[in-house]
Amino acid sequence: MGYSPTHFKSINPYNEEIVCEVPMHTKEEARQIVQNSQEAYINEWINTNYEQRAKLLNAVAKEMKDNLDYYALPMTEEMGKPINEARGEVNKAAWAAEHYASFAEEYLKTEYIESDATESYVQYLPLGVTLGVLPWNAPFWLAFRYLAPALMSGNTCIMKHDSHTPLCALRIVEAFTKVGFPTNVVQNLMVGHSLLEDVIRHEYVMGVSLTGSSKAGAAVGAIAGSEIKPVVLELGGSDPAIILADTQDLEKAADVVVLSRYINAGQSCIAAKRIIVEEPIYEKFIDLLKERFEKLKLGDPKDESTTIGPIARRELVEEMHEQVDKSVAAGARLVLGGQRLDDMQGFFFPVTILADVEPGMVVSCQETFGPIASIIKVKDEEEAIKIANATDYGLGGSVWTGDVEKGKKLASRIVTGQVSINGIVKSDPRLPSGGVKKSGLGKELGPHGIKMFVNTQQVWVGPVKS
Repeated sequence: MGYSPTHFKSINPYNEEIVCEVPMHTKEEARQIVQNSQEAYINEWINTNYEQRAKLLNAVAKEMKDNLDYYALPMTEEMGKPINEARGEVNKAAWAAEHYASFAEEYLKTEYIESDATESYVQYLPLGVTLGVLPWNAPFWLAFRYLAPALMSGNTCIMKHDSHTPLCALRIVEAFTKVGFPTNVVQNLMVGHSLLEDVIRHEYVMGVSLTGSSKAGAAVGAIAGSEIKPVVLELGGSDPAIILADTQDLEKAADVVVLSRYINAGQSCIAAKRIIVEEPIYEKFIDLLKERFEKLKLGDPKDESTTIGPIARRELVEEMHEQVDKSVAAGARLVLGGQRLDDMQGFFFPVTILADVEPGMVVSCQETFGPIASIIKVKDEEEAIKIANATDYGLGGSVWTGDVEKGKKLASRIVTGQVSINGIVKSDPRLPSGGVKKSGLGKELGPHGIKMFVNTQQVWVGPVKS
């Protein structure tokens, strides 16, 4: 609904009104944006030091925090994120900016290594122009997850944001402009899929970051690979949450699983999607989840009492109904939800619990991008690990147990890029995140993420030591 051959157009998923309409860039305009980014890099940004970059990035964080609703409301209007969550996302984006402003220099400090040289070391140098291809589901956080480390390492940034969130993209660049960031260091690119390939192949684009579906990641990764350009891919997930019978606080485990599954109306790559429960506590845990899901309030995302807003687009609602219907037909037990909400204003999907899910069912094999909890019964932890890994995805996962040491051992057997023990899977500027298998390539955030778009240069100084 938001895509057209000539414009990016966002539709409010609650009232179906047009929020923002922006003309797409032509091929010539897109190439000029890349040219402008290269000139900003060569003529200005490469000559700044960490202190100067940090001062500007901290100013962006302050601008957003001081004008919270100005930056939060576009998310609520364009993709239905409840206003309280949207405010939280702006603050988290600001945190990413502040974190890298504080720690980038430490993360990228020169490393001296003993060799046969008089002196030898590794230094981390910027690449130049980078491109971030961004999704609609967390428009600010995922933008700053790319922008903050790339900028602090000395690169310039071009954002190709999703066609369904053009106002969010405009506001992000506006924040940089307002605080005096040098012209064209951060730019928006409004192009469709056909022109994106041309931009990726542009000689000045030195690295590409994409957050999106596995299909999109495969396409962008293939293009970047054919040009021998570094690429970071953060893709879909079907995260397992393993609940073992020795879990000491099942109430807390249920609270966290429910939060993980409903936040952003379930439209999160790292949400707990497959809840794998040991047999002795299986029915009890289902009851705990149902009790909590029934209390969640669907409604107007601008209403501060709303916990679940609309799904971003109507076709996504239809896809989820198809996933649930096929799984029920295959034998899954519908514990809660599943019904159509045609009498409600907006693109809503009911909070849904499916029990007795088997690994071959649609809701277990595919990513469910909405408030659907799929519960799988297992006999023991060995079966739990086997089922957790029986997926093409490997983004995140969690283990709940009363034995933390056992949890650590199990974590090493879960084939994902991130595991939480007795806690929620989340992204944190201080820690690296990124998936394996069809969930991605490379890392973002933490000290590892900032090194994705740098030239790790080894320097050998002679003469040879005697």
